[in-house]
Amino acid sequence: MKRSHRALAAAGSLLALALTVGPALAQKKGGVLTMYHRDSPASASIHEEATSSNNVPFMPVHNNLIFYKQDVPQNSLDSIVPELATDWAWSADNTKLIFNLRQGVKWHDGKPFTAQDVKCTWDMLSGKTSDKLRLNPRKSWYRNLEDVTTNGDHEVTFHLKRPQAAFVALLASGWSAIYP
Repeated sequence: MKRSHRALAAAGSLLALALTVGPALAQKKGGVLTMYHRDSPASASIHEEATSSNNVPFMPVHNNLIFYKQDVPQNSLDSIVPELATDWAWSADNTKLIFNLRQGVKWHDGKPFTAQDVKCTWDMLSGKTSDKLRLNPRKSWYRNLEDVTTNGDHEVTFHLKRPQAAFVALLASGWSAIYP
């Protein structure tokens, strides 16, 4: 008799625990994510810094045309998804990469995001503007980039000197933020 009471009490305890653990472990929206970081980044400028000490905390603050899908364990060309772009396509000769841009996006100051922002960013990274970065650690990434042109406010084309299939991977990296 004692044994059956103990078994019944144990089963009841397990049932009570099972009914209370589910809601306790449920995720809730919102809140604050606290992340411990090993360094103090020199600036919030992704394009001017060279290490993940900058990229890790500031990538969530900036946006790319495209980026790697965050819920897959291994980055690949197949795991690239649109962010500020809606889609992209290569020209027949694989030297032009055309992006259609998301409409209705605004910068922190309320100004609209346009193709001119993309062009301005890559002209600056390529050293084609009077605006210069203090440092430009990834300038060599864009040696094959001949020009960036716009077609209205919502289409931008990257013109390459020769085909470079991995160019889209450079644009999807956390180091390819768009600046206003």
